[in-house]
Amino acid sequence: MRLFWRKSQPAEPEAVAPLEEGTVAVAIAEESTDEVEDARRTEAAIERTKRSWFGRLTSVFRGAQVDEALWEQLEEILIGADTGVQVTMSLLDRVRATKPRTAEEVRAALRDELVQLLERPAAVSRGRLWGNVEGDPPPAPALVLVVGVNGTGKTTAIGRLAYLYQQQGARVVCAAGDTFRAAAIEQLQAWGKRLGIDVIAHQQGGDAAAVAFDSIDAARARGADMIFVDTAGRLHNKQNLMDELAKVRRVIERGLGRSPDEVLLVLDATTGQNGMSQARAFTDSVEVTAVMLTKLDGTAKGGIVFAIAEELGLPVRFIGTGQEPGDIAPFEAASFVDALLAEPVTADA
Repeated sequence: MRLFWRKSQPAEPEAVAPLEEGTVAVAIAEESTDEVEDARRTEAAIERTKRSWFGRLTSVFRGAQVDEALWEQLEEILIGADTGVQVTMSLLDRVRATKPRTAEEVRAALRDELVQLLERPAAVSRGRLWGNVEGDPPPAPALVLVVGVNGTGKTTAIGRLAYLYQQQGARVVCAAGDTFRAAAIEQLQAWGKRLGIDVIAHQQGGDAAAVAFDSIDAARARGADMIFVDTAGRLHNKQNLMDELAKVRRVIERGLGRSPDEVLLVLDATTGQNGMSQARAFTDSVEVTAVMLTKLDGTAKGGIVFAIAEELGLPVRFIGTGQEPGDIAPFEAASFVDALLAEPVTADA
């Protein structure tokens, strides 16, 4: 099931109702050609991961005996794939507790545990837009604050999310809050021109909080449904920069009359376990509600997904799947795990 908009009234069967004035809706689509395409993109994005560390799982299970050698191999593979030591040990303890008798039963139990591990944080909505949100929808415009360290692809992620929402019928405004990186404003403006959406910007070196505040006024004046606020990349271990980001959040709260509806942390999947330190620091400073993984197609590991879910309780909501505007997919736990555990298309030399 895909959750993009939240509607105060359910849509008609097999149809997505138009947006209602003054609300932010969620289109809930059943199994569809879009979901099939999302699954295909997910599988393509993690092909490198599957052919490397996780690809070894398929050979481990072939004709293996359920003995200590098998458990040691699984432990090595999962840790090597950036799943993390503690997460791996806890995961395998739960698989062992099912008392599997054959290698295929081990595989099935591991698959179920991996899916459940990812679904647990996804079932609890920290924000107001994504997941199983209870209560009334937030009044429009809804606002997503996008954060992350340098080089994770935040601005590109915003462009793709804006495109995704635009395709669902939303009116989108973007705020060029990265006022420090050279050409960051121009990059977001280029996305705006490409997609035909408004980008609110100040001069380079300006106050990012002021940009965010002005974007709220502009979105209201233009009847927009969504605001995506870009922010400058900052090292998670630089407290003064993290304090500045917390200021942006406070200004948004004043202008919006509530906290950001989602705080999306964009993580580069190739950073591995360092991504855990990033996620902890940003969560402490701005209360991250969701994660988007970028560059998943560029890593041979990918187990960081499971560490984020288990250790931080943060849901992965989206993954970047390529280079084009539409190369984004909502994260779906079962599809992700099944793609990881499927037979690789090709074998490494």
